[in-house]
Amino acid sequence: SLWHSPELLSDIQDGYSVSGHLLVCFSSGYFIHDSLDIIFNHQSRSSWEYLVHHAMAISAFVSLIITGRFLVAAILLLLVEVSNIFLTVRMLLKMSNVPSPALYEANKYVNLVMYFAFRLAPQAYLTWYFLRYVEVQGQGAFLTANLLLLDAMILMYFSRLLRSDFFPSLRKGSAGRDVDGEKFLID
Repeated sequence: SLWHSPELLSDIQDGYSVSGHLLVCFSSGYFIHDSLDIIFNHQSRSSWEYLVHHAMAISAFVSLIITGRFLVAAILLLLVEVSNIFLTVRMLLKMSNVPSPALYEANKYVNLVMYFAFRLAPQAYLTWYFLRYVEVQGQGAFLTANLLLLDAMILMYFSRLLRSDFFPSLRKGSAGRDVDGEKFLID
């Protein structure tokens, strides 16, 4: 959407494109499907963070679809999906116990760069934009609150990633166990 219509970036609040609208609709469907999959497969307890994230995304995206406002903000937020490629590769490498750590090491640094470029940077920019330029009532207030909660979640995930990949000695509790348990390794 942004590649074909870069002019969208000049109007985060009211910019519109059909491809962007369809992207947000499709992504909403994905979040709904993934949430139902988590619930129906009895993974709610271990995946509650994802359910909270999905509920926030669904509610924000549905409000964007209905009002037609802040579509560009949603498109920018969906840039985070680019970094998911490298997070997924990281998880698959950890699960497969690849004998040569070189691939994991390379992905670890690419993952860090992608996390900054496609998660932290767009999120920080949108948070700054909303706090500075968007009215603090109605949909603007709702989306600003969603952004601030997402900020907290993204920073929490980032700290887990740093502890796991770059500061493993900080992960050990006093009894020598991972602080966050087994799930920590695949977050």
